[in-house]
Amino acid sequence: MSAGAPLLELDGLVVRYGPVTAVRGLTLSVGAGEIVGLIGANGAGKSTALHAVMGLVPAAGGDIRLAGRSIRGRAPEAVARGGIALVPEGRRIFSELTVEENLRLGLAGRRSREGTAGDLERAYELFPVVFEFRRRQAGALSGGQQQQLAIARALVARPDVLLLDEPSLGLSPTVVDVVFDALATIRDGGLAILLVEQRAQRTVALAERSHVLSNGEVRLTLTPGDAEDTETMIGAYFS
Repeated sequence: MSAGAPLLELDGLVVRYGPVTAVRGLTLSVGAGEIVGLIGANGAGKSTALHAVMGLVPAAGGDIRLAGRSIRGRAPEAVARGGIALVPEGRRIFSELTVEENLRLGLAGRRSREGTAGDLERAYELFPVVFEFRRRQAGALSGGQQQQLAIARALVARPDVLLLDEPSLGLSPTVVDVVFDALATIRDGGLAILLVEQRAQRTVALAERSHVLSNGEVRLTLTPGDAEDTETMIGAYFS
């Protein structure tokens, strides 16, 4: 699917923690049917950028726009109801609830109840393990199964923009393949995806554009044709 007009835009975003500037003038856009990657070393500002989009940390400068309208300063609940969903690092699954109960929590963020059954069905089709273990306590699932549940839960909120923070962290290679294949399918459905990832090469190969962050700034922007250029990538990481 070809990308549409930008759904999410970061325009000169600045985020500070006290005297420390974590994100310095970050500018990027994500259109419908696009995956845009944010890669870089630990502490580069990747997760902070996602948290700023969600309103979890305040922006000290610049703007954040959803479908052309500024959402800077909005509360996280308002951002979610506006059409942005975050799959956080660490998954944040409610272990005492069943898999199905966890999945249905995603429905609370929907802007409309129409099509709920169909969206649940699509989530089950995308992640068969979520359907298979839907009656089981979520805490009994493996890390990879919980990650699939976390993504499915975000999708049933029917967002326009999906933010993912290190979705492959701690997963086996087989489950990483499942997650990346699912992201490609979700993109083909027209969702805009901003992906923070530790697996730089996989991300560059998958995403339309991948921005390498270092010290809160974009050092380099890569496209799928650059996926094998590890020397350039490593140089940008530590520049």
